[in-house]
Amino acid sequence: MAEQQQPTAKVHPRVGIVGMGAIGNGVARLLVQEAAGFVLTGVNGGKSLKNVEAIQVANRTIPVMGLDDLVACCDIIVDCAPATAFRAIAEASLGAGRQLVTVSGAALLSNMEVKEIARAAGGRIILATGALLGLDAVRAAAEGEIFSARLVTRKPPSSLEKAKFVIENRLDLSNLPKALKIFEGSAREAALAFPANVNVAAALALAGIGPERTMVEIWADPELERNTHRVAIEADSTRLDMTIENVPDPANPATGRITALSIYSALKSINAVMRIGS
Repeated sequence: MAEQQQPTAKVHPRVGIVGMGAIGNGVARLLVQEAAGFVLTGVNGGKSLKNVEAIQVANRTIPVMGLDDLVACCDIIVDCAPATAFRAIAEASLGAGRQLVTVSGAALLSNMEVKEIARAAGGRIILATGALLGLDAVRAAAEGEIFSARLVTRKPPSSLEKAKFVIENRLDLSNLPKALKIFEGSAREAALAFPANVNVAAALALAGIGPERTMVEIWADPELERNTHRVAIEADSTRLDMTIENVPDPANPATGRITALSIYSALKSINAVMRIGS
């Protein structure tokens, strides 16, 4: 009688997180508490975790590693770091053939050459949806013809005060009596002016008709408590008019609670038996 073969134990993908601010900590907690077939193997926190060997995440001890060590021992790298670190993270991760999950759409838009690094080494870039809605519909519409794409972002002034464009132009957003439009231009121009604030615009541009034709408005609105995005698409297959109001993350009001959840959802799609959405 033939010997019965034992089922092979499933190997769970090893995940490393770079950037342990509000988003990174949120993703780490979800990975530890929910698991979903992943192992949080290590984190890299830059200067914030300098000389720290490990951190506690939901009662688990997670090693703190240098970027190269993290890439060496992980299958998936999750980028939750500031946009200025994106290039170094992408080069290290993709150059080693890893999967890179990020919400830094603006940084990706300014560093599209990393696609070639991924292609050459067998890596993969996954831009998580982040704070945007309707991305599947936009991607589908782009298979036909999109005539126009516009994003209108309205944020509380406190969410924009540290933006590169605001600081360089010495805009005073304190005590605004009413909503003020502080920027209008293409998604590419927005990515350069607001590298840490327009990941939604970059994701929309990459999913749709590109950064030159995707138009963006940014408003500082003192009456708002939530970051609000309205997407308007005119295409030969559909007309989309969508609005999202994101609940701010208490640890960092400039980002929404949904961002960490979006990254976790993207990770689960990698491992899923059934995937919902395109």
